[in-house]
Amino acid sequence: MVLEATMICIDNSEWMRNGDYAPSRFQAQADAINLICGAKTQSNPENTVGILTMAGNGVRVLVTPTSDLGKILSCTHGLVVGGEVNMTAAIQVAQLALKHRQNKKQQQRIIVFAGSPITYDNKTLEAIGRKLKKNSVALDVVNFGESDDGKPEKLEALITAVNNNDSSHIVHVPAGQNALSDVLISTPIVTGDGDEGSGFAAAAAAAAGAGGPSEFDFGVDPNVDPEMALALRISMEEERARQEAAAKRAAEQAAEQEKVREQASSSVMIPWLNQLAIQLLWLMRKDIIWRQSQDDEAALLEHALAMSMDVAKSGSAPVADTDMSDATVDDQELAYALQMSVQDSATDMSIQSEMSKVLEDQSFVSSILNSLPGVDPNDPSLKDLLASLQGESEPRQKQKEDEQEEEDHDE
Repeated sequence: MVLEATMICIDNSEWMRNGDYAPSRFQAQADAINLICGAKTQSNPENTVGILTMAGNGVRVLVTPTSDLGKILSCTHGLVVGGEVNMTAAIQVAQLALKHRQNKKQQQRIIVFAGSPITYDNKTLEAIGRKLKKNSVALDVVNFGESDDGKPEKLEALITAVNNNDSSHIVHVPAGQNALSDVLISTPIVTGDGDEGSGFAAAAAAAAGAGGPSEFDFGVDPNVDPEMALALRISMEEERARQEAAAKRAAEQAAEQEKVREQASSSVMIPWLNQLAIQLLWLMRKDIIWRQSQDDEAALLEHALAMSMDVAKSGSAPVADTDMSDATVDDQELAYALQMSVQDSATDMSIQSEMSKVLEDQSFVSSILNSLPGVDPNDPSLKDLLASLQGESEPRQKQKEDEQEEEDHDE
């Protein structure tokens, strides 16, 4: 794994407001810088990265080379966009910052994002390239944006002047749907060269949010960065435990809410069912009273029929100024009508008698009430109503027994 100190030169000129790279040139550049910083720091814990801006009021160093990734990423927030790029001054300042790095064993590298037109001629750029090569500084250039002023040729001349054993690279990113980070993730600027290439690739995949399949868990090779792999594994286990605990709490809350709804439903249904049972018993009571009145009317009707038959047989009923033959016919018709009425009444009474036996069976009524869900047999209203039914059915039963005894005696 290569030990390296890197300075990244950001283009924050007025050209960065263009929207030919989604969502804008500046935002696309910021995402690519985050990718590169993550890849550099994760490939080797001792790698350092610094950032400076090339436009605005002048070249400004945001952070000197450091291994603190949070400090590196936070410095890019709130940058002001405007002005013109001063690339030559930015490269010289970046070289000076690398010269004062703490670990002199680190190799030096400068990464330049060129998103605006280049106003320098080839000779000036070649002179800067030769100076970088003399001080063993590698240079990577990301060319995006304007390219109709001979910009690609000027940047190629710069890379040719600084290149030493293919240690410097240039990447041309055309405008389109592909983001800068998506294009750079597979280039040597991110993946590196030689032995360190695989380490850079794994770190870049992790920094890009695991954009594609990886043979390592979380996109980090434990052999390259064991501490990062362990931290990611612990974080994943904690997150899994948190999600399981949250799911368990949600299930318990749902069960409690369902129990509360069932209790509320039963508390509403039980009084309603008790009231319904009371109404049914009242209807049974009224039916018993009605049957008693019907029985009394049937008895009177039978008595009247018997009297009319006696009169018709004896022929002794005096009828003044009336033809006896007509009286006999009328008596016969009246007797026939009374007999038919008695038969209909007897049929109705037989049906009502069967119903009466069912309704007056206290054990049967109690079993029905006990089988109804939600009905409380110990409800005082139900007990009083059952007692009234029993009290009204007993005299009727006694009357039937007396009538049966009289019939047996007459026979």
